Amino acid sequence: MSRTSTSSATGLSRRRFMTGTASVAAAAPMLAAPPKAEAQPAPASKLREPAVLSLRVNKQPYELSLDTRTSLLDALRDHIGLTGTKKGCDHGQCGACTVLVDGKRVLSCLSFAVMNQGREVTTVEGLASSDGKLHPMQQAFIDHDAFQCGYCTPGQIMSAIGCVNEGHAGSEDDIREYMSGNICRCAAYPNIVAAVVQAREETRGA
Repeated sequence: MSRTSTSSATGLSRRRFMTGTASVAAAAPMLAAPPKAEAQPAPASKLREPAVLSLRVNKQPYELSLDTRTSLLDALRDHIGLTGTKKGCDHGQCGACTVLVDGKRVLSCLSFAVMNQGREVTTVEGLASSDGKLHPMQQAFIDHDAFQCGYCTPGQIMSAIGCVNEGHAGSEDDIREYMSGNICRCAAYPNIVAAVVQAREETRGA
């Protein structure tokens, strides 16, 4: 009785009040939303234009014109012709493509070539001296028969040098731990550890 009286007194029924509130709530986001900027299509032709970059590989300068999406691995193998660095999984999981950039290990399949402009890249081809003498790590791999099929060997050797340079070759357990990103399907792991142990002192000074 009193509810009817109230509605009559204000001229607003409960049903009309609720309906009106819901309509305002539904409209509010539309009113509050800022106007959307018109999407500008990316200039596809510009994205595909090659970039001219300078790479320094094994102490030699190279000037290349590359798609900006070219990996360092593909730049080394397909554009410079240094095929010693191997393409394994191409997903950064096997370590076959390991090279040194400024002395540190890098998975070249996961690094864009343009990211390495002005940096010193070293591949397995750059290890031996000009008179043909092998790097101590290369010689140690031979001495300990630390390769079988040999496909992973360049990446293993580069990673082993990086492992020593980074100070992670203090014990055999450390070597196993810090070389664990390099996979050898032939399971020459004990030989690889023995090779790193043999070469670590000479490698520090190489």
